Amino acid sequence: MITLKNPEATEKLAAIIGKTAEPGDNLVLTGDLGAGKTTMTKGIAKGLGITQMVKSPTYTIIREYQEGRIPLYHMDVYRVEYGASDLGLEEYFEGDGLSVIEWGNLLEDTLPEDYLEVIFTKDETDLEKRTLALKTFGPRAEKFKERILSEWEQINE
Repeated sequence: MITLKNPEATEKLAAIIGKTAEPGDNLVLTGDLGAGKTTMTKGIAKGLGITQMVKSPTYTIIREYQEGRIPLYHMDVYRVEYGASDLGLEEYFEGDGLSVIEWGNLLEDTLPEDYLEVIFTKDETDLEKRTLALKTFGPRAEKFKERILSEWEQINE
């Protein structure tokens, strides 16, 4: 579990995620509306060296950012009720960049076989505070998690 006291801390962790991501990594962001999923993605983009403004792809479903160290494929599948298998998401999951999937838990069978899930929980008493759980699905995700936690521990010693 990682506790983040404010959006700035979320962006700090997210930058680490971007810096440690490797081509083909998949990240699923899970949590309530307003939990910080898009804030996290913006920080990940900065960590990848992307300067372009990152917007939620709620209505477009997928936004691609090519200018960073590796491409960022930002997906928001909140509005995908059915037909996710027709979107060609596996091309992104197996691609040369980092796939960040907001509401990825809604994809169920369409999720990649190997991914790291970040589960956001809002604090009931402090509106800016978040607790994150990192759950791995596969060996690649386990290594991704280890890289993130190693960097996070170094800056929080």
